[in-house]
Amino acid sequence: MLRASVLERIGIGIASTTAALCIGLIIAAVAGYDPIRFAGQLIAGAFGSERAIARTLRSTTLFVLTGVAVAVAFRAGVFNIGVQGQFVVGGFTTVVAIVWLANFVPGGTLGGVTLMLVGSLAGVVAGGLYGALPGVMKAYGDANEIITTIMLNFIATGFVGWLVAGPFGDPEATATRTRRLPDNVGLPRVVFDDPNLSVVGLLVMVAVVVLVAALMARTRFGYDMVTSGYQDAAATYSGVDAKRMIIATMTLSGMIAGLTGALFVIMIQGYYTDPSGIGNYGFDAIAVSLLAANNPLGVLPAGLLFGGLESASSHVQINSDVPVQLIDGIVGLVVLFVAAPELFRMIAARTGLGGEGE
Repeated sequence: MLRASVLERIGIGIASTTAALCIGLIIAAVAGYDPIRFAGQLIAGAFGSERAIARTLRSTTLFVLTGVAVAVAFRAGVFNIGVQGQFVVGGFTTVVAIVWLANFVPGGTLGGVTLMLVGSLAGVVAGGLYGALPGVMKAYGDANEIITTIMLNFIATGFVGWLVAGPFGDPEATATRTRRLPDNVGLPRVVFDDPNLSVVGLLVMVAVVVLVAALMARTRFGYDMVTSGYQDAAATYSGVDAKRMIIATMTLSGMIAGLTGALFVIMIQGYYTDPSGIGNYGFDAIAVSLLAANNPLGVLPAGLLFGGLESASSHVQINSDVPVQLIDGIVGLVVLFVAAPELFRMIAARTGLGGEGE
């Protein structure tokens, strides 16, 4: 299959999104709903107010970071389907570390910053180790990383769920959850008057995207990662240990997922609950990365699209009788069209709108 150029990938992303939205509106009309009103609700739910924008950016932050975690592995030729599990492990470890360490750290702003830094570091390490596990199994046991990472998702969800309901549960809480983070742990609320969004979180997201993009494109380590994934024989010939590089790739991917889990509990949740109910950010990240052609910079607009759709989904569910599952169908169509780039290149070639692939 011919590889798409950068411009083709951008065009494919725009075309797939537009086509999915149009088909979604047609389905809404066939089902008896007003498609114009539905389209207006989608826009209003994603960007129609300060609250909607904050909700969109909150989801975008998580989608972008988990999308980058997936993209790192995919670009290196390793399929990390376990970002959800690494996200869960990282977030839970962050909460446990902060709650335990709070007994030894003085209160106040400085103590809160210390707890957040140490807790986030614990989440990054936990996510990295959980990502390294399938990397080791692939490198030295020739295990299929798709199967192992999928299974590790279920293990993380089940085991963390048991820990939350048992040893680490808050006996004073009416719901199943851990103890809350201390009051001095939290990111500052500026610009947006939203308790679950901080500009600091947005800055962390942008910083991770820039650093990972630079690492992949501008460093020897990034070059070796991609080479080891796609041409392990050539990597070995040039002196690179392909097996260790696979482990390093999965570890880096898991570290980013763990950081996302840490940001989720510090910026949004403030405790940890049954992981089966925290959202499927790690699974949706696969679609985000696919839409971005596994490019860390391309994950930004792709994550914004998915963040907007999730925000619109919440708005539609409350303010409309249109089934929220229709938005899930639109997301599925976007992924379907992105997964068939040759369809759009063929249409472009026949209509004279595009040239031949590289």
